[in-house]
Amino acid sequence: MTREPTDPTESQAGPLRRMCWIFPDRESSRATAMWQDFFWNLYAEVAESLGMTWTRHAPDAVTVDATVPGRPRVYVDDEPVTPQDTLFVTALYSLPYQSMDIFNQFALYAVLEQSGFYLPFPPQVSLIGNDKMATLLHLHDSPVPVIPSIRIGTGRDIGKHLYEVALGNLTYPAVVKPAGWCGGGGINLARNAEEIRGLASLAQGGDTTLVVQPYLGDGTIDYRVYVVDGKPYALMKRTPLPGSPVANASRGGLMEFPPVPAELAAATAYFAERFPIPFFCVDFLFDGERFWFSELEPDGVIAPDYDDPQRLLQRDITRARFVAYRDAHAKWLADGRAGLPVTGGTTGVAR
Repeated sequence: MTREPTDPTESQAGPLRRMCWIFPDRESSRATAMWQDFFWNLYAEVAESLGMTWTRHAPDAVTVDATVPGRPRVYVDDEPVTPQDTLFVTALYSLPYQSMDIFNQFALYAVLEQSGFYLPFPPQVSLIGNDKMATLLHLHDSPVPVIPSIRIGTGRDIGKHLYEVALGNLTYPAVVKPAGWCGGGGINLARNAEEIRGLASLAQGGDTTLVVQPYLGDGTIDYRVYVVDGKPYALMKRTPLPGSPVANASRGGLMEFPPVPAELAAATAYFAERFPIPFFCVDFLFDGERFWFSELEPDGVIAPDYDDPQRLLQRDITRARFVAYRDAHAKWLADGRAGLPVTGGTTGVAR
């Protein structure tokens, strides 16, 4: 049930002129070239069509001058930015080569929030969305059932196998995956507790926390619902290659963009209530009989439809996302919240 393309003139434009993505600057030259073509260049083009600029920055590009109490001045590189003209996209990224940036990312998000900037998803949303167990616990009463899961920390005592106290109800084969990575990286099948031991010992080398879940079966399909302004906007369906437990495109999954299934469209209202933010993605798995809620992606990839050389659907979803950001920022300004520090706890997650 993909909507008609968004007309930017239908939304009230505020003075927003710039969107800054905070993203660790750790990509290899090959990965940078791939992601530029995959979505970064398109993001910049769509933003320009809406009268804004889009730029990507490492956390260290942001400087904050708070020498005047209550009047912080913020710079991106050496250019001043204000809550009135700029918003920051602050997803937490924690792939292995980004691990040294995790604290700097999260600390900067809190500083920007306290400096009065509008963040499309605040720090607490990033925390809940990044850790798969935190996501499932926060959304435990989802109308689409959550996948039963076990979280394993992997430190210096992993060889003592103390975590096995929690494996009594686990069925095999089981999926073992990092709690905070993305893109299908690090996902493996374990046929017994001994194989979990081996995977946990490897994860120990990178201090990688693991999530263990029952395997839903060969051919399990992944459905990503793009949610814009609380409504199901479009769907990406990913089917794994034969013999693969993962449907992500990075692992060879086949992508298509059918209508949103009625069950998932109906469930969107629940997720939108829990996360009242302009844009996010919800991932579901279908085992051939029923849907399971898998994870939440605040900055989920808007993948291209390679059957369309114009990439119209990818552009449409991206445009709808950016218009939603612009409208939410305009409301933020109209409510008089720009420049005000957050008080009474971190905002952005419904209780």
